[in-house]
Amino acid sequence: MAKLHYSGRRKGLVQRRKGESGIVEEERMNWLEQRIRRYEHRRWTTDDNRRVRPFEWGLEHVGGRADEADPAAFLLDYSRRAVDNSREWYETAPADDYCLDSESVLTFTSSLESPWPENNTVHAQLFPAKSRKAAVLVLPNWNAKWHGQRGLCEWIQRTGITALKMSLPYHDRRMAMGHERADQLVGSNIGLTLQANRQAVQDAKRSLRWLEQQGYSRIGILGTSIGSSVGYIALMHDAGVHAGGFFHVSTYFADVVSQGMTTNHVWEGLREHVTVDELRQYWAPISPMPFVERGMGANRNSFMVYGKYDPTFLPELTAEMLEALHEHGASPKTLELACGHYSLELAPFSYIAGYRMLTYLRSALA
Repeated sequence: MAKLHYSGRRKGLVQRRKGESGIVEEERMNWLEQRIRRYEHRRWTTDDNRRVRPFEWGLEHVGGRADEADPAAFLLDYSRRAVDNSREWYETAPADDYCLDSESVLTFTSSLESPWPENNTVHAQLFPAKSRKAAVLVLPNWNAKWHGQRGLCEWIQRTGITALKMSLPYHDRRMAMGHERADQLVGSNIGLTLQANRQAVQDAKRSLRWLEQQGYSRIGILGTSIGSSVGYIALMHDAGVHAGGFFHVSTYFADVVSQGMTTNHVWEGLREHVTVDELRQYWAPISPMPFVERGMGANRNSFMVYGKYDPTFLPELTAEMLEALHEHGASPKTLELACGHYSLELAPFSYIAGYRMLTYLRSALA
């Protein structure tokens, strides 16, 4: 993995990486990349509520016992079976208690019960368009706030497409008591992270069923960051999704956690207990790559937007994912922008990405 180094005010940022010969090579960054990487680092350091939480196997969240004799073997077997039977693992019936209130907030009971009662009710904000033909389920980024991506949803609404923005597990109104962040969705508790992401996909599928019940016949998914991962897995496991738009693309959940800048504190709690290869196997059911390699992304309509300088969903992981998609029968539309992860929200990148994404969705859901 490339490492960044400051080499003085005049020289600026350099990137050091091992070449094919094994010799460390220095690559001078252009001024735009330097600005982007500095912005990414600055945004990352503004969040002062990250905590390195203790490592836990979390088997009680995936049908095991906390005192299992060989937790690694249990998790490995569990994850293999989940991948082999992923359609059943992710399947869920529609909720029987959908309720849309006067403020256009949809609530229903999650199909998976967690130890935190507040997380077991799904909340989603509806932005209805005049027509009931096309709708998009919006899945925000990790630790998004209740008001996050509201502007994006209103933009979708103005194009004549209804947007339904679903709160991910352990986020905003679903946040566990005493927590400031959604550390259960991406955390050092392996079993809980597995179950929380499974819950996210099932919640998304229940949201899709509600949209169908309202008469929408052309439905898409739009995901950002972890919402992109959850959304793409949902797309591959739900025939009712006609198109998928994704901001930021990667391979395995474990690769992002172990190599990404924004998940550095999560990996710190894991690194002394599991290797990346082991974690990749444990978290395979909540990673897009195993299903892509099984051809489940083939012939699915999708558009993927990613940053050339992304320090969280690393560009080499994105390239690996796109190569696998093409190798296994998928032909996603793609757009690479000269930005990072956080900086996708900045102009002009946000305008370019937003315009291209909405143009894609209008065409795909027409």
